[in-house]
Amino acid sequence: MVASASTRSKTSDRRADTGGVKRLAAERCFGAIIDVQDFFLSQVGGRLARSRIESNVANLARLLGYFRIPLVVTLERPIHYKGALPKGIKRHLGDGAELLEKDFFDLTKEKKIRDHLKRLKKDQVVVAGSETDVCVLQSVLGLLDLGYEVFVVEDLLFSSTPKVEAAIARMQAAGAVFLTYKTLYFELVEAVEGRDNDRLTATFGPFPDDLPEYAA
Repeated sequence: MVASASTRSKTSDRRADTGGVKRLAAERCFGAIIDVQDFFLSQVGGRLARSRIESNVANLARLLGYFRIPLVVTLERPIHYKGALPKGIKRHLGDGAELLEKDFFDLTKEKKIRDHLKRLKKDQVVVAGSETDVCVLQSVLGLLDLGYEVFVVEDLLFSSTPKVEAAIARMQAAGAVFLTYKTLYFELVEAVEGRDNDRLTATFGPFPDDLPEYAA
């Protein structure tokens, strides 16, 4: 079990303090980018769609990196067939990112990944990647089962099939919170001053001027 009894107790206390509403906090969360690889990207329908996905995921990595939110990036084996992480995304991974391979669709079934997540000592996770109805679905269910609060970035998911409504409904019914990249962006930035906020600059440094507020 990744979330210890004491962690679950503290999480319950925080929920009680906020009336049970789940809200993201940068210091509590890590990001999970699931299986953004050539094999899956090739099935999304054209060069433009692929380029948009890669750009959006790269921006997510940059956003989380700015807030020093650890990032777990999974790659489904065999890598020689499924492909590596696109270079346009990989070059935006910071020191807090870890690339981990998996055989299971559910990333939490990999002991090496579970052990890494435990070391992070976080209780929230932001999820993006593919496939919505397979690896994302099963990983979200696995993360929820381990006690994490799961936030799924809906416009940063993709699949080889357009019929993903049942998978989304199942994740929501299990307790996952769906949000957009824009919602995530502003929930992390928090204040009206946004990127010019002195608090952010003092804590994290200058905000990247070219980081978009919404997904393409």
